[in-house]
Amino acid sequence: MLFKFKSQATSDLILLEADARRLLKIILGDDPVKGIVQAKDLPGAIEALELAVTKDEADRKQRSDKSLALVSGEDDDPVPLNSVSLAQRAAPMLKMLKRCLAENSDVVWGI
Repeated sequence: MLFKFKSQATSDLILLEADARRLLKIILGDDPVKGIVQAKDLPGAIEALELAVTKDEADRKQRSDKSLALVSGEDDDPVPLNSVSLAQRAAPMLKMLKRCLAENSDVVWGI
């Protein structure tokens, strides 16, 4: 299933369901299937997403360091890294949100 995000300020953004739900949960704190982020709520949505990206990057670095320790024989528990980071998944959404904020436009979505 795909989610389609729309606004008057940008072209449509289409995401796979799992990625869209993950980003919506970060932005809104719940998991709506259809909805809207009003222009007045965009600064909080952008801040929440940027904070989650920063935290994810720190976690990835920590897991990477732990994996390096495993290679050198210091640890016994391998820690796999996701091949695509949250920063990569969130980049198009952040771009859309920032553009909508600049043009005072709402973001709406549906399936």
